[in-house]
Formats: sequence, C-alpha cells, structure tokens
Amino acid sequence: MYTGESGCCQCPVALAGRYFQMPIQNPFATSELAFPILECFHIAGFALSIGMTALIDFRLLGFGLRDETPAEIALSGQLWMLSGLVVAIFSGLLLFSTDPDKYYLNWIFDAKMVCLVIALAFNYTVHRKALSPGASPSAGRRLAVVSLALWLSVVFGGIYIALLQ
Repeated sequence: MYTGESGCCQCPVALAGRYFQMPIQNPFATSELAFPILECFHIAGFALSIGMTALIDFRLLGFGLRDETPAEIALSGQLWMLSGLVVAIFSGLLLFSTDPDKYYLNWIFDAKMVCLVIALAFNYTVHRKALSPGASPSAGRRLAVVSLALWLSVVFGGIYIALLQ
C-alpha cells in the first residue's frame, strides 16, 4: 500500500483519481525542437508527393522525361507519392496538435484544407483518367494545369499560414 504525505494508506483508486486530474501536456507543444522537426518532415513529405505529381503533370504538358509515358511515370512513382502523402498528412496532424486554435481559427488553414481535399480527390479520380492510353492529349494538358494549380494552392496555403496570422 502507498502511504501519502500524511502517513496514512491511500487506496489505488484515490491515486488513479489524482493521476487523471493532472493536465495533459502535448510533448510537441512544449518542446522547442519538435515543431521545426515536424515541419521539416511535413515539407519533405509534400515535396515528395507533389514532386511526383508534378513530374506526371509536366509530362502531360510535354515537358521532361520524354522517353516515358505519363502512365509509366505514375506507375513507377506511385509508392513514392503515397509515402510522401502519408508523411505529410501525419506530420501535419502532429503540427496541428501543437496549437489547434492557431490553425482552426485561421481562414488560410481552412482554405488550404479545402484545396488539399480537392487536390487529393482530383489526383485519385480525374487525374488518373488522363493517364489512360485512350485519353486525349489536349484534355491531359488541361487536367495537368488544374492539378498543378491545386497543388500549388496547397503549398502557398501552407506558406501563408505562417505569414498571415
């Protein structure tokens, strides 16, 4: 049995009650290094994911990697794109946990999240159709421009979250 400061025995239920009344500290919010490290992972994840998407989009536009079709580039980079996206989303959730009010009350963060959802939906639905063998090259170019614009809006949204608070 545990004896408290007064010397009398305290039951485990009383100890548990005291333990659960303690304020919960977010380790990412209290560490000086956690936020910059998480931000590096977040940026690296987005760079990997958006970079792979940009390679496909530039190929649809007729720039770079002319020896491969956009579908071949997409197939070979699919794992990299998904890995970068997973890292970016999980590190973003941890960044959000450091100060939820800072992000939730920021209209630029809301706009970034809307653009992210639209970009993801576009990337995994409409954009995939542009990679099919029978797709029109002119439609592919238009979809590539839309894709690049959506992903750039996500990137600039992230930049402006820090600048405009």
